[in-house]
Amino acid sequence: MTKKQKKNLTRIIISAVLMVILHFLPVTGLLRFLCYLVPYLIVGYDILIKAGKGIINRQPFDECLLMAIATIGAMAIAIYEDGDYSEGIAVMLFYQVGEWFQSYAVGRSRRNISELMDIRPDYANVQRGDSLEQVDPDEVEIGSTIVVQPGEKIPIDGIVLSGDSSLDTSALTGESLPRSVATGSEVISGCINLSGVLEIQTTKEFGESTASKILELVENASSRKSRSEAFISRFARIYTPAVVISALVLAFLPPIIRMTLLGTQPMFGTWIYRALTFLVISCPCALVISIPLTFFAGIGGAGRQGVLVKGSNYLEALSKTKYVVFDKTGTLTCGTFEVTGIYPADEEQREGMDNLTDNQRDLLQMAAMAECASSHPIAKSLQKAWGQEIDRRCVERIEEISGHGVSAYVNGAHILAGNDKLMYKEGIVMNMPGKRKGQDQAAAAKTDSDQKAAKKTSKADDASMAGTVVHVAEDGVYRGYILISDRIRENAPRAIKALHNMGIKKTVMLTGDEMRAAQKVADTLGISDFSARLLPADKVKRVEELLENKQDQEMLVFVGDGINDAPVLSRADIGIAMGGLGSDAAIEAADVVLMDDDPMGLVRAVKMSVSCMRIVYENIWFAIGVKVICLLLGALGIANMWLAIFADVGVMVLAVLNAMRALFAGKKAAL
Repeated sequence: MTKKQKKNLTRIIISAVLMVILHFLPVTGLLRFLCYLVPYLIVGYDILIKAGKGIINRQPFDECLLMAIATIGAMAIAIYEDGDYSEGIAVMLFYQVGEWFQSYAVGRSRRNISELMDIRPDYANVQRGDSLEQVDPDEVEIGSTIVVQPGEKIPIDGIVLSGDSSLDTSALTGESLPRSVATGSEVISGCINLSGVLEIQTTKEFGESTASKILELVENASSRKSRSEAFISRFARIYTPAVVISALVLAFLPPIIRMTLLGTQPMFGTWIYRALTFLVISCPCALVISIPLTFFAGIGGAGRQGVLVKGSNYLEALSKTKYVVFDKTGTLTCGTFEVTGIYPADEEQREGMDNLTDNQRDLLQMAAMAECASSHPIAKSLQKAWGQEIDRRCVERIEEISGHGVSAYVNGAHILAGNDKLMYKEGIVMNMPGKRKGQDQAAAAKTDSDQKAAKKTSKADDASMAGTVVHVAEDGVYRGYILISDRIRENAPRAIKALHNMGIKKTVMLTGDEMRAAQKVADTLGISDFSARLLPADKVKRVEELLENKQDQEMLVFVGDGINDAPVLSRADIGIAMGGLGSDAAIEAADVVLMDDDPMGLVRAVKMSVSCMRIVYENIWFAIGVKVICLLLGALGIANMWLAIFADVGVMVLAVLNAMRALFAGKKAAL
């Protein structure tokens, strides 16, 4: 609890205690008024000051003015009738109780967001010769060597030059388990080094680092208001003056009519009391406070789960998601290549990488040695799969053939490793075991059922070939092929299934990869609509086609990670970027950032949005419904000031407590 909250709570308690004591004191007249004025001013002096400043600044129509008019009027009527001052004080007292609850709820939300703010590093240890110099992170240049001790935050993005450690990434991703890093690992700013000393070469300036970008997103989130918030703000500007005018009409028009037309007593005191009750009931605090608070709490709760939403307008829009379009590489897949199959030409096709035969090991060794001088990701995946040190003295006359592959002499044998274009170019006859099996069955089929079965076999063979195929030939003889695939993210199938169960109309995958690779990923994930071999402009065009065919209230989400995804992220209704290892351009163009690179983050984001909007609508209908009923009762003289207090402060407190549930929407969505 902050000092201000403690101070306000103390004022509320003192005022309440004084009211109870005064109730039992036998004082009357002016002394009674002065005694009750003390608790009134203790609890309400700041509201009176705000109302006065509003009048001076020509912006009088807010809840402070309504409270000031209603309570001062109630006190005045009590003076006139020598009646009960407790009603006026109670209105101010319970209004402050509601304000305290609202302040506490906002504080809870701010604490969640402040946890993100803690990722800002205070300093960086820069290696200067044999010593370390502690400098401001803004002063560290790209390419500098910094040292991060255990317990310190990584100040700037970079690559580990030396050291092994575990990193606490919870402030960035919401992930409780630490991540291990070693020499060569990429690290991002904002993580906390838990164990070993790390030497890091910086790859970005602090202003462009991950921590700085996240802080900028969080700080700017409140400036982007949702349609619901904007409506409530416009509503309050029109509603408040209308209420004041209505209260004046209620206070003076009926008495004048009674006096002039009916010739009866005007009863000004009764109608002024009703007008004051009307003012208290009509105060729009519940809506004006609870709606922005719900979105603020929702954004804070989402941040705890590693989902950064750039504004409440995007949080609201997510609840209307009906179409989800995914990039493939780096989004649904890990974006890292690995050998997933080795198929010698003289063996039956067998899946997996366990218990390799001699022929499989020979094929892998030939390819790895031929590619030993290449830094291409495919070459590196072959070398990693071989897993043994390569004697470069055994490899001679290496020639990289652009767009085809590589030619080399390994232990005197001429090795070709590359795509089918290389094999055709060199006149190599490819004897592919997977293809031959399907084609032979199809050719031998005589009945319709046999042909269907053969097509299924051939299709299965094609699916097994999905990925990058490296063909290998030795001295002009085809030796087989190696399949290199991008691994599907662990939670991707679960995320697609969850989206369909949530009522998403369509999931689409767009990729620049070959058709076979796209087909396999789509089949594995259960995505029926996909397009392959797309350039960035083609992805934008495909998204625009989907946008034209959807209804106005339906939202299309695009999820991507690469720099080539920035144009389509901007074009979609809502752009979501993978933030952990995603490019700066993608994060900048996106409206929502998933810091843990987990496709389930999208599911959490949509669920959190739906939960927040449900709370918003609950508060709107509850507040308006109660106030309309109480306003009618107040105008008819049935409702007194105590019912007015419930209609105003009671509804506000209940709405604020309901809004606080949005803080935990992220936790529920993660289950």
